Amino acid sequence: MLAVLLSFLVSAAAAQSHANIITGKQAFTGYESERPGTERKITVADLPEPYATKSVDNGAEIVKRPADAWPQTLPGFKVELYASDLENPRRLTVAPNGDLFLAESSGGEIKVFRGIDKNGKPEQTEVFTSGLHQPFGIQFYPAGPNPEWVYVGDTDAVVRFPYQSGDMKARGAMQHIADLPGGGHLRGGGHWTRDIAFSPDGKKMWVSVGSLENVGESPKEKDRADILEFNPDGSDMRIYASGIRNAVGIATNPKTGQLWCSVNERDDLGDNLVPDYITHVEDGGFYGWPWYYIGKHVDPRMGDKHPDLRARMLTPDVLLQPHFASLELAFYEGSQFPTEYKGDIFAAEHGSWNRAPRAGYEVIRVPLHQTGHATGEYEDFITGFVTKDGKVWGRPVGVAVAQDGSLFVSDDASNSIWRVAYVGGAKAGD
Repeated sequence: MLAVLLSFLVSAAAAQSHANIITGKQAFTGYESERPGTERKITVADLPEPYATKSVDNGAEIVKRPADAWPQTLPGFKVELYASDLENPRRLTVAPNGDLFLAESSGGEIKVFRGIDKNGKPEQTEVFTSGLHQPFGIQFYPAGPNPEWVYVGDTDAVVRFPYQSGDMKARGAMQHIADLPGGGHLRGGGHWTRDIAFSPDGKKMWVSVGSLENVGESPKEKDRADILEFNPDGSDMRIYASGIRNAVGIATNPKTGQLWCSVNERDDLGDNLVPDYITHVEDGGFYGWPWYYIGKHVDPRMGDKHPDLRARMLTPDVLLQPHFASLELAFYEGSQFPTEYKGDIFAAEHGSWNRAPRAGYEVIRVPLHQTGHATGEYEDFITGFVTKDGKVWGRPVGVAVAQDGSLFVSDDASNSIWRVAYVGGAKAGD
């Protein structure tokens, strides 16, 4: 009874603190309406029928950042340019000693940034390793202040390097841990990113592998559109969760120990189908791809071929804008931001191409209400990466919480890393 009462009080408090959430069909939006502090909640009931609008190719025109353009965020926060002139900066991970590791995926390198000088720039920068094959995921193992390995998710393998705290260059040869289905770099499919997370007890390693196709059931999809589980030495592979078209970012919730993911859903069903999503991941869970999508809807291109799977299909926790291209996510465990941010998720939205009203090109916040659980809404946190005439100069990819509690964001359009710090003033969210 006490647990039920506590749950009710948490839900009531969440509802009260988020009373101005945009809901219903009005929750679907484009970049022009994205503003820091705006909250939206999309539900299964809000989804249109397939082909309610014509599918479009509306890819962004990438331009150099205009002199007067800068990322916008909430009062009390400040955005600074931490690093620039990078090559395809993607996944960000902070080492236990505070060093920032970056995957420059197209160049096959892992870089390391240390410290912040008086001008807000890194005090040191080194190439940790090179010669990789589209690296993305970066994790330190085992957990704690003195990891022994840096694990890297290449597009076709998990590899690792021996590591001691403070290393800015790999101290030993690369070790091959596990093969993965590799490659693919096609619009609407061919997903190549491979992210990595470890279970809280360190006994299991999770690896995300996206689909090769937009929708399809080719034999080439074996062990794709899944989150795979291994022992840390690469043995005993199994499918942990399936039907997840492209879980670009995965991370373990420090409060609950659950695995969470940030997912790119399918294209070509119209502007407002199918929503991307952020959700916790259940062992053995099935999330629909390719036959079904959110709310046990049947994809008309595939048909109701597996009603047994449809019957046990799970609905994600937080539905995002369709075609958002939701990439990396991170749990905020720092102490710099106001207390209401503790435990919340920050996620990078790379931006749409298969949507007439272009959306994304921002960083969002998913409130977890200090319970470790979402209630469906998300908030625009950093916007401003699109010019007034619709040209795109910034595309967020990676997010990571710095040792001092600030937030790092990688941007592969301006080839930069941004740093967001809380400097006080107006209370965040006011």
